[in-house]
Amino acid sequence: MEEVVGKKFGDEKNPLLVSVRSGSRASMPGMMDTILNLGLNDTVVESLAKLTNNPRFAYDSYRRFIQMFSDVVMELPKSEFEKIITAMKKEKGVSGDLELNADDMKEMVKRFKEFYKENKGEEFPCDPKAQMMEAVKAVFRSWDNPRANVYRRMNDIPYDWGTAVNVQSMVFGNSGDTSGTGVAFTRNPATGENALFGEYLINAQGEDVVAGIRTPEKIDHLKEDMPEVYNQFVEIAQKLEDHYRDMQDMEFTIEKGKLYMLQTRNGKRTASAALKIAVDLVEEGKISEEEAVLRVDPKQLDALLHPQFDTNKLKNAKVIGKGLAASPGAACGKVVFTAESAKEWANKGEKIILVRMETSPEDIEGMDAAEGILTVRGGMTSHAAVVARGMGTCCVSGCGDITVNEEDKHFTLDGKKYNEGDYISIDGSTGNIYGEAIPTVAASISGDFETFMKWADDRRRLKVRTNADTPRDAKQAVAFGAEGI
Repeated sequence: MEEVVGKKFGDEKNPLLVSVRSGSRASMPGMMDTILNLGLNDTVVESLAKLTNNPRFAYDSYRRFIQMFSDVVMELPKSEFEKIITAMKKEKGVSGDLELNADDMKEMVKRFKEFYKENKGEEFPCDPKAQMMEAVKAVFRSWDNPRANVYRRMNDIPYDWGTAVNVQSMVFGNSGDTSGTGVAFTRNPATGENALFGEYLINAQGEDVVAGIRTPEKIDHLKEDMPEVYNQFVEIAQKLEDHYRDMQDMEFTIEKGKLYMLQTRNGKRTASAALKIAVDLVEEGKISEEEAVLRVDPKQLDALLHPQFDTNKLKNAKVIGKGLAASPGAACGKVVFTAESAKEWANKGEKIILVRMETSPEDIEGMDAAEGILTVRGGMTSHAAVVARGMGTCCVSGCGDITVNEEDKHFTLDGKKYNEGDYISIDGSTGNIYGEAIPTVAASISGDFETFMKWADDRRRLKVRTNADTPRDAKQAVAFGAEGI
């Protein structure tokens, strides 16, 4: 690496700085740890400032490194460093990080190191080789962090696969107004539309985009900021998608007008996007029908067999709380608190959501009358969840942030009070709760779904019968293509 880039790791005159990141064989976005700007210390940062003639950039990179190394390697919470940054901005009377100058960055480095020493009882490590070994060990360790373990369980990724660690030379998106960083997908991961989708920030480093500290620009805007870079990016994105024959999720950095691609992986997508992309790739001649059928996770298809929110209306809706996604589908209706009220209101033609501390077998009629069920207690195997799944009713369970008062018929969530008869919406596929009415669209097997299911039918050897207890369920099953009850 030193030979290729003509810089030397740990050298004071012409230093090579690196990033240390994970490389597991399955995509696990945001679950594993990364460390940028490794190799900086008090002397190297001075050389970097002279070499680039940009002291603000050098000290900005140094304070980021101290923050990331302390968080990932030494397990000092990132939020504590954010407090120091917020306090400094307040002292200087500015609102954004970019308004802090070189001297402010130097002061910030000093405060970060003081905080580190107070908490760790030793100075921040200044030997680049020692920094490197600790960082590599920390990234290997992050395979076992709680969020990575949960993610693997949810996505059936074997624990024993383990991870690799990549050491890459650094490129700097924070070295001025002709630099930047971003994340983009070759197709829209929400809808599957065949158009570049992504965001970037000028004069920033990777974690700024993901952390949501500043508001990024849409990727299309890059053709106004840097037309040549944009055209090159479009060409590379297409090349990567053609090579991997799937939608790509790419990270890139621009340093002084030059584009660098950091990584690419098959992108995560919604159920409807997965279908559209699979069908489109077959039509474009990139994959076969067999491959398309294997590309879509059956669990995702389940969500499409239930009502969905109208995507245009969902864009502007605010999530007020989150529970467990216990039974898929989307529901919108007026809040009621007892099974009796649910039945009563439903008989009058009202659409209702039953909100309970937890449900019991006595609530069955109310649950049947409801569009959706929301509980404060209970998990994925609670009574509410199991019964709702059996009925095909949307359910969000175990949202402990809700305070319910069943006698006075109201609940509080996100600091707002909702009375009986107020509208809410719940999404049993994501666990999201919305404090407003969002229109839903009934599930139908048509378009891409129909095409896809026909490909699956052509290849399957089993016949499909369904377990249905009521005429309504039997009718629905036949509409979805069942061959018997």
